[in-house]
Amino acid sequence: MTNLNRTRTLVTRTAALMALTVSAFAVSPALAQDSPMRAQGTMASRSVEHRTGVFRGVEVNKGTVVHMVMNGKNVLKLSDDFVIPKAPAPSWQIIDSSGNVFLLNQLTIAGGKTNRQLTLPSYIKDVRKVQIWCSFAEVNLGEASFATPVSMAR
Repeated sequence: MTNLNRTRTLVTRTAALMALTVSAFAVSPALAQDSPMRAQGTMASRSVEHRTGVFRGVEVNKGTVVHMVMNGKNVLKLSDDFVIPKAPAPSWQIIDSSGNVFLLNQLTIAGGKTNRQLTLPSYIKDVRKVQIWCSFAEVNLGEASFATPVSMAR
């Protein structure tokens, strides 16, 4: 074998080895987003969202609810087009896949403020429906359902 052939063979093998080395360290974007090497601030802000259908009921017929995980907590948030009913005590009411009912925070609170977002307590394991319940008249003002029950991330 001549020196020229040896050099060509060596260059070819070196290029092939370099290509293998580079491809072994390349990380796809899908793997990179779940990598533990990512900045923690970015990781906490990413979550999967689940959205209900539109509210239907005697008073509430507009808007939806979005479930998301924020800072490790399960949160429900009313859409911007949701209009809080003029009922005396509209409240969040959650129904799970077993039919258990949980009456939670009121939508309107002192000082004209509203609870358009709700952090779910840890004892709720999943959510099937969200109702706007009038605590004063004890009547369902409207409800929105998830297509399938949303399990709470813990």
